[in-house]
Amino acid sequence: MSPDPSAKGTVPFGEYRTWYRVTGELGAGRPAVVAVHGGPGSTHDYLLPLARLAEDGWPVVHYDQLGNGGSTHLPDSGAEFWTVELFERELTNLIGQLGLADDYVLFGQSWGGPLCARHAMTAPAGLRGLVIANAPASYPIWLREMARLRAELPPEVEQTLRRHEADGSYESPDYLAAMRVFYDRHVCRVTPWPRDFLSSFMEIYNDPTVYYAMNGPNEFHVIGSLKDWSIVDELHRISTPTLLISGRHDEATPAVVQPYQDGVPGARWEIFEESSHLPHLEEPERFFQVMTDFLKSL
Repeated sequence: MSPDPSAKGTVPFGEYRTWYRVTGELGAGRPAVVAVHGGPGSTHDYLLPLARLAEDGWPVVHYDQLGNGGSTHLPDSGAEFWTVELFERELTNLIGQLGLADDYVLFGQSWGGPLCARHAMTAPAGLRGLVIANAPASYPIWLREMARLRAELPPEVEQTLRRHEADGSYESPDYLAAMRVFYDRHVCRVTPWPRDFLSSFMEIYNDPTVYYAMNGPNEFHVIGSLKDWSIVDELHRISTPTLLISGRHDEATPAVVQPYQDGVPGARWEIFEESSHLPHLEEPERFFQVMTDFLKSL
């Protein structure tokens, strides 16, 4: 069980609202860890175990990105509304609204990784550390690796995926069952899926506006606006101490994560041998040891 929050609420973001929760006491000595979830279009729920860091003195801030969870939903907004820059502005706004700008750490998981990397490129004075977990720096590289992982699936599973992708029948029970084979290998290897992860998974499909616009129908069939997006050529601009995290069975394969290792000066990379995309759920004890060691080093 995650510790109870010390505060919950929303902050204004232009004409919208961003939902957040805080665990621990902000400004009590150690920098706050801001947890930035994946998707785009997921929710904070699957990252709730990070709240445990507050027990060791690092307050933790979770939030739901615009369009999902407790934040303002905009189901009628077209694909052109949902941009990387929108979510960059929302993150910067949240940090300012909560008074964190002088002392904070970013933890970006999956899509949250490149989002946090983009924030770090602006060299914020109060950013003490950056954790990029299970994240792409280039969606073209991501797609190449997805094709490779899909080729390793049982032939009948891949045939089912291709058949339904060709006619756009993504809601078919057969397609969802085949999709689950990939997810059980490369997204979450814990059976049954942990409640927090299942909550986020269901939230995506309760309102898939953002996920479908920017990503696509699932993790491995990226046909949204991010499909050609990359920050590989910009990574050298990051000067913040950086920890990279990935799982040995991760959909974010070593080839996906390598640009961060090559591009971010001094980045340290930890691979979790028994994990796929969610080491904080799959190998929690080692995950928290790695995280606290990194936070103490700052």
